Amino acid sequence: MMSSLRPQRIVIAGAAGRDFHDFNTVFRDDERVRVVAFTATQIPNIEGRLYPPALSGPLYPEGIPIYPEAELEHLIAQHEIDDVVFSYSDVSHETVMHLASRVLAAGAGFRLVSPRRTMLPSSKPIISVCAVRTGSGKSQTSRRILDILQKELGYQRVVAVRHPMPYGNLAEQAVQRFATHADMDRHHCTIEEREEYEPYVERGAVIFAGVDYEAILRQAEQEADVIIWDGGNNDLPFYRPDYHIVVVDPHRPGHELRYHPGEANVRLADAIVVNKIDTADAAGVDTVLANVRAMNPRATVVRGASPLSVDDPAAIAGKRVLVIEDGPTLTHGEMAYGAGVVAARQYGAAEIVDPRPYAVRTIAATYQKYPTTGPVLPAMGYGREQMADLEETINRTPVDLVLVATPIDLARLVDIDKPSQRVRYELQEIGRPTLTDLLRARFSRG
Repeated sequence: MMSSLRPQRIVIAGAAGRDFHDFNTVFRDDERVRVVAFTATQIPNIEGRLYPPALSGPLYPEGIPIYPEAELEHLIAQHEIDDVVFSYSDVSHETVMHLASRVLAAGAGFRLVSPRRTMLPSSKPIISVCAVRTGSGKSQTSRRILDILQKELGYQRVVAVRHPMPYGNLAEQAVQRFATHADMDRHHCTIEEREEYEPYVERGAVIFAGVDYEAILRQAEQEADVIIWDGGNNDLPFYRPDYHIVVVDPHRPGHELRYHPGEANVRLADAIVVNKIDTADAAGVDTVLANVRAMNPRATVVRGASPLSVDDPAAIAGKRVLVIEDGPTLTHGEMAYGAGVVAARQYGAAEIVDPRPYAVRTIAATYQKYPTTGPVLPAMGYGREQMADLEETINRTPVDLVLVATPIDLARLVDIDKPSQRVRYELQEIGRPTLTDLLRARFSRG
């Protein structure tokens, strides 16, 4: 039984994002609680660090250590932990409860934090864009909303805030502002970070990210008439939205019911975008539509497609190609393929060459960790070492052409020794209502 004379001892199980936000908003200044440690999973090389004193506050003058999630039982026993708080996203309900079973068997309690306690209020309108799974098309939906606000509704000062990806020095990454490519170079951004930031920068918009989302919000408010919360994985928004848009994926029908916190997102949504109906089969679309309408009948449903384009379709026909897809979509997103494979088939590639026999070091380890990844190359690049491994894997794979289906120009970051083309994709609404209809009704400036 917990002594009333000591603070409640907690471990926060996370993945360098939601866990830090939950700590900052709920636990940092609570003298009744002592956060003993964070655990980390999903993302390479984030354990073994320290949540630094500059961010942890006066109750934690030495910071808070971050351990691998595999050490959870040991931490519970060693530190007499009372509760483990689950604070990461894009995992099945079954995975959440397996972790809960480990925690309960080790003698601690297991809990989740209410999103109401962690959604920060803003003085500016917030439009949040989240999803039921990573790789659903959330980022292209956010870009579409940016275009609507700027070009159709007349908002000149639109600022995006991106879900955290703090893979470097946490204190230095507390508040990050990106308005140019030089900003990304200065912050030593990973491939995954650049995939999210570059599309905004190329549209002349500012995007913030970091660790301390209260400080980020207050700075963003100084520059914005409206703020887009661009969510990561399938996490809930960190800011209290005035309008909550959630993207679902008919290529993975049923996942809207079976993943955390994607199901919660659907139930909270004001609008639900059923994306990729141009490439999904009709049964998948029907299943997703039935599920979201049953879970949240008050939400408005928008149907969307993700039409593909390449610079030179004729150059793909008859070629042996290597397809590079968005990394998280293939790894913890559990997709075996993405837009690159669709483009290769659509434009008549003779063969999609399996890169797995040619993978080196951290890329080979990624395939071992995520065996459901298909014969495509995930654009993993969490640091210089992994980017070098990605480059070597690309150049070892014997193909005529590389198809890069990531949101950025990968050739700017790695040296590809063979011809390459980018696969581009943007959200296109099908029928009515459109996102323009919905946003004009809610955010029209008269």
